[in-house]
Amino acid sequence: MLSDDVKKIFNDKFGYDSGRTFFSPGRINLIGEYTDFNGGHVFPCAISMGIYGAYGARDDNKVRVFSQNVADQGIIEFSLDDLAYSKADGWASYPKGMIAQIIDHGHQLTHGFDLAVDGNLPDAAGLSSSACIELLTAEIVNDVFDFDIDEVDLVKYGQLVENKYLGLQTGIMDQFAIGMGKANQAILLDTNTLDYDYVPVEMGDRVVVIMNTKKHRELQDSKYNERRAECEEA
Repeated sequence: MLSDDVKKIFNDKFGYDSGRTFFSPGRINLIGEYTDFNGGHVFPCAISMGIYGAYGARDDNKVRVFSQNVADQGIIEFSLDDLAYSKADGWASYPKGMIAQIIDHGHQLTHGFDLAVDGNLPDAAGLSSSACIELLTAEIVNDVFDFDIDEVDLVKYGQLVENKYLGLQTGIMDQFAIGMGKANQAILLDTNTLDYDYVPVEMGDRVVVIMNTKKHRELQDSKYNERRAECEEA
């Protein structure tokens, strides 16, 4: 199981056994592409593919993260005392940005931690691996430090990571579908008001096919912000 794999990865990289494991799902959108940042309706659902995280507490202010999906980047380290964005952090900008948002909203982390992640969610393939990492980090921090932050607020923090920390003007659908997703349910979400309803997904003998075209999708390097600006102008 992937949860066992990520525990072994944690031990191999950090030299001790992790205390706990967590899971965050990816998402697909059934109806409503590119309407979320225009305040429209979307119809996403969480999927069983996702990212597992193994967590271990530290007794200092360091945070060390490792992703098996981008193992060549090695262990990335930063301090809770300096959470400013740095392009050199690569994928670690997502957990780092989420920690920064949680702190900015009045919650103080009393110690650092080590985190190893692994999963079966293809990176940059349109299944929201970035939002998945954001919400995985949010759930870990919220649970471990007993912050009791409302799930919708964690979802909003995830969007702020993209909008304010990374400068990517994405909508809220990805984080909402991941943070609020339920088994065998899709979410009819009004992205303008955040009113939502769960709708049973009863497929019968039908399936949803997800095709990985191997086309790398990096929104930070795309014209996403330009397209959004054009929509707002229109």
